[in-house]
Amino acid sequence: MLSEAAALGGLFLAAFGAATILPFQSEVVFVGMQLGQAAPLPLIVLVASVGNVLGAVANYLLGIWLEHYRHRRWFPVTQAQLDKAKRVYARWGVWTLLFSWAPLGDAFTVVAGVMRTHWLVFLILVTLAKTGRYVALAWATALASGGS
Repeated sequence: MLSEAAALGGLFLAAFGAATILPFQSEVVFVGMQLGQAAPLPLIVLVASVGNVLGAVANYLLGIWLEHYRHRRWFPVTQAQLDKAKRVYARWGVWTLLFSWAPLGDAFTVVAGVMRTHWLVFLILVTLAKTGRYVALAWATALASGGS
């Protein structure tokens, strides 16, 4: 039981880190746990999804915080870059959050914070995207491994 809890804790941390601007990967941990049957699959999907969504929430909060410092010399994004990101987000809107699971999708979650997207809309769309990705990964893993 302790090893299951430790494995799930590691998965949570990997999923959380993978959703932030940090260079983490959660897929390898997820697939390894699924193939090794380290825990029931629905629990693996749930823990990975919660960790990944909370990582996206951290990005959202980072976006809110960063906006306050945009006029500082050390700010990592130029005003022109920030304006461009805002224009793209304004054009495509909250629906970009459905791609938050994809490579570079973390940028959408940061921009959502900068743009002050309503937190409930953010949470719903990101949860759908992140959980959908882990469900698809579980399904693909099961197919590739000959499981059902």
